[in-house]
Amino acid sequence: MANQRTDSKGSGTVTVTLVKSPVGFKRNQLAVVRGMGLRRIRHTVELKDTPSTRGMIHKVRHLVTVKE
Repeated sequence: MANQRTDSKGSGTVTVTLVKSPVGFKRNQLAVVRGMGLRRIRHTVELKDTPSTRGMIHKVRHLVTVKE
């Protein structure tokens, strides 16, 4: 009972849309965008809301928009 989460993070899904091209940015940022399943500008994917997904979004937050 000590480490149970009470907030909404970690449950549900988030919708991520690529709004800016990763060309010209670091290669690892391109790899993160591809790892999330985003292929082209204005492509939208629905991902599980987990800490690892949130970390990926944080790494490319200047290239994507997120809706919870």
